[in-house]
Amino acid sequence: MNLIHLAASTGYTTPPLWRVLTKSGYFVGLCGTIGATVTYAASVRPALKGAGVPPEDAGATRRRTAGYLAWAGVVLLVAGYFQLAARVARAGKGMPFGDALAPGAVADFLTAPAGKGAWIAQGMLYLVQNVALLLAAAVLIALFLPKARRHTDALVLTALPLTLAITLIAAVPATKPKDADKVLDLVFGQTHIISGVVWIGGLALLTALSASRGRPGENAGGLWADIWRRFSLVALVCVGAVFTSGLWMSWKHVGAVSQLWTTTYGLFLLVKILLVLGMVTAGGVNQFWLMPRIVRARREDDRSSLAQLTLRHFPKVVWGEVALGVAVLAVVPFLGGSARTEAGSEAAVSSGSVFALGAVLVLTLVASLYMTVRTSDALARRTAAAPAAIPTPTPSG
Repeated sequence: MNLIHLAASTGYTTPPLWRVLTKSGYFVGLCGTIGATVTYAASVRPALKGAGVPPEDAGATRRRTAGYLAWAGVVLLVAGYFQLAARVARAGKGMPFGDALAPGAVADFLTAPAGKGAWIAQGMLYLVQNVALLLAAAVLIALFLPKARRHTDALVLTALPLTLAITLIAAVPATKPKDADKVLDLVFGQTHIISGVVWIGGLALLTALSASRGRPGENAGGLWADIWRRFSLVALVCVGAVFTSGLWMSWKHVGAVSQLWTTTYGLFLLVKILLVLGMVTAGGVNQFWLMPRIVRARREDDRSSLAQLTLRHFPKVVWGEVALGVAVLAVVPFLGGSARTEAGSEAAVSSGSVFALGAVLVLTLVASLYMTVRTSDALARRTAAAPAAIPTPTPSG
């Protein structure tokens, strides 16, 4: 049974092309801003302030980050407007997307009065959200200016809370949630979005920086070893948050494992899960195979091997993660509706047993992530004690 036939038989509504493009583009914009600003603040900036980092390497990395974020601001601005127009089209009961792009239609949507029972007009919430988007984009686009780049740290730290506000404000409900499950839906939904865009966006920033490094300085390998080490911890936190929130959301929308291949929603969710597992697998290669060798090379002050590992081999694997992450963003617009609804299952209702099982699963996940860190450290010590082969660069590398 193909997807088109399955969609027709179960009532699944395939999103129009403009919806797919605007939603994917919006998440790309969030990855380029939230992911990049968080990664710079948590991984790149502290590494640049470390001892032994040559000023020329630190300055070049800041300049490249500034250029990346300036273009990310442009993408966010464009994607944000198309996403707003998409909201207008969906609220307009059949309004063509082309008509929704008109400034007048957008203005009418943002100034529409509050609905019955709402504590605030939905359009007002989107207005505040897009003001935050404009401010964030303006701060980042300012990094095109040479004078502004002298204050890259300050501008990035200013843009960071503004970029987070873009998605958080949009999630604020205009009406009071009916029960605790609705509140948890909002909390886990935002956790899933923010952790996902930090993970994908951070990987994209670091691969872009490592690929455009030009001629690296003598200690560039040491600098990037520190950056990758710091981001590995950020990525582990994001993986934990993605899986925890994903468990809740999957339980809410999927009533049985078989619905993953008997409903259209389930098929797209299954594809997304497999792509995310691919990202985790690639991250495991770096964590268990390359990071211990990076530690060894750093301890032995083997700068040549360290540069090969951190600036060639490590980014190659990360590029694969980025490709899988982009594929995830392409699938997201198709996750509309619910497998439970398609299959005629009852709606999910939380209970004490559900929360108990969820707590067990989360604790198991936390334990596995903790063991990941400990195992990686143990492998690093073992590699340092017993010489291991350093991957030989290929002619194309």
